[in-house]
Amino acid sequence: MADETASPSHSETGASASSGSTPEKKYSPDARRKRRRNVIIIIAVAVAIAAGLLLWRYLSSYESTDDAQVDVHLYPVSARISGYVVKVNVGDNQWVEKGDVLVEIDPTDYQVAVAQAQSNLANSEATARSLNITVPITSVNSSSQLQFTSSGIEDARAAIAAAEKQLAASHQQVEAVEATDVKAQDDLRRYKQLVDKREVSQQIYDQALATARSSTANVAAAQANESAAQQVVQQTQSRLTQAIANHQYAQTGPQQVSSTRERAQAAIADVQEKRALLQQAELNLQYTKIIAPESGEVTKTVVAGLNVQPGQQMLTVVPLRDVYITANFKETQMKHMRPGQRVEIHVDSSGRDYKGRLDSVAGATGPLFSVLPPENATGNYVKIVQRIPVKVVLDPAENRDLQLRPGMSVEPTVYLR
Repeated sequence: MADETASPSHSETGASASSGSTPEKKYSPDARRKRRRNVIIIIAVAVAIAAGLLLWRYLSSYESTDDAQVDVHLYPVSARISGYVVKVNVGDNQWVEKGDVLVEIDPTDYQVAVAQAQSNLANSEATARSLNITVPITSVNSSSQLQFTSSGIEDARAAIAAAEKQLAASHQQVEAVEATDVKAQDDLRRYKQLVDKREVSQQIYDQALATARSSTANVAAAQANESAAQQVVQQTQSRLTQAIANHQYAQTGPQQVSSTRERAQAAIADVQEKRALLQQAELNLQYTKIIAPESGEVTKTVVAGLNVQPGQQMLTVVPLRDVYITANFKETQMKHMRPGQRVEIHVDSSGRDYKGRLDSVAGATGPLFSVLPPENATGNYVKIVQRIPVKVVLDPAENRDLQLRPGMSVEPTVYLR
């Protein structure tokens, strides 16, 4: 024991002597264990923080919901005419292509209607041809009368033009003599002032007075000529009005021509009506064959022997190639969602995952489209997180086997990054 106790002191003395001024620090076993424990704790905290950051980044990189289902736009097929169903060419859940004949209605009545419409059209066309032949013959005399009255209108218009020119000349003459009269009256007033002051002779004043009176007379004569020219214009306008009335009367033509032309026009209108009726009859005949508006599986409620009415739904075509996903995400999940983001859809029935993309976001929350939308302006309002429909379309060839059915529950996951 004494040797063991003295040994450390000896070694410490030797170490001190050998190291000189740089002594080496030694840790006790408890200190070393404590140091290792602290290092482990620091490493564990760092790993936990890193794992938490990675987990947070992963969880924030997507949004998912189980409130989603497969949707599609259904094509209801209804009758456009009434009739007796003679044949149904499809069975329940059968696949059909666009344009396939699904149901046939008895065409007999509509074939008779087409034949009757064709006969009525032929009769109307014959009547129209016979009436159109007589119209050119009886209208020859009316044409010559129209030419005569038309020349009378041209003559009256020429006379009006000449009378208007004469009226314009008379008006210019009135303006000229009125200007001369104004000068003569002004000269008379000036000479009156001068003769009163005895600055000019009485003879000169008398000449100015005579000139003023003559100018006034000229004005009156020119105005009379203008009035006469106006009367001439009015008379020629009256002749033009009469010529136009005669021309309009000639346009009516003889009563026989007018009556024949009206009958011909009525016959043409009757032909158009009969042609429209024939087209409607042919359309009704086509409607006896009810075709598929789109490719898909058929769900039918019609059987042979059923009497159908216009608008009565007989089948529904489900276009399975056009299915899409409607996912109702909470409004708190919509912050980073954008059209075009990648989506993975898990189908509950098969456990299969499909790939798609976010196509669009609805313009309003789901409850607003319900029959009774919510009214929040009440005293007992309770805030509820709303859901917004999101449309997800599948990538090409994802639903090649057509296993997705409208109404199936799915769980879409939208990847935000």
